[in-house]
Amino acid sequence: MAETILVVEDDPSILRGLQMNLGLEGFRLVAARDGEEGIKFARSHRPDLIVLDLMLPKRSGMDVIRELRAADPETPIVVLSSKDQEADKVLALSLGADDYVTKPFGVAELIARIRAALRRRRRSKPGASFGAVTIDVEARRILVDGAEIEATAREFDLLNFFHLHPGVAFTREQLMQQVWGPDHFGTVRTVDNFVARLRSKIEADADEPKHIETVRGIGYRFNP
Repeated sequence: MAETILVVEDDPSILRGLQMNLGLEGFRLVAARDGEEGIKFARSHRPDLIVLDLMLPKRSGMDVIRELRAADPETPIVVLSSKDQEADKVLALSLGADDYVTKPFGVAELIARIRAALRRRRRSKPGASFGAVTIDVEARRILVDGAEIEATAREFDLLNFFHLHPGVAFTREQLMQQVWGPDHFGTVRTVDNFVARLRSKIEADADEPKHIETVRGIGYRFNP
């Protein structure tokens, strides 16, 4: 499953360059052009990493960091800024940014820093357990009561996405976008089918699920 990067940048030429180069690296890109849109998209798209300019319309990058960190302490934030004063770097990092890259920047260096931040995030979440279920992220296995169950790659991706976003209600369209990707041509009924299969494998009672809950009129929510 391609990792999603949210780029919050108001300079059109820099944004186009990042979209092209990060896309070529296999990332899924979401673009926001001001601080308010950046906060909105961070909440709705749940990216794996955020690349954030500091000089933004509507809300400054510092404000964006403050607001995002209040709700989400884990998603890596890589600041991309023309501000090269030590005080700006210290403030951004103290507010919760994970890295600080000064403009002008080399694309190769930025990509290396992005990959390093994503590796740190993956290492910080090597697996998860809830109820009788364990997700082995490194080996891409699902275990129930210690025994591995048969699961397809997409079933694993869906369950792993759920456990990374506990308590969040996702629509079927959002799940399709995040797990299957924007180029998938299936229908939202596909999501229902995969949820039903996962429930039959991990829930004590698939008819009364405790972990993958149906949110009426919306979609699904994961309850660890």
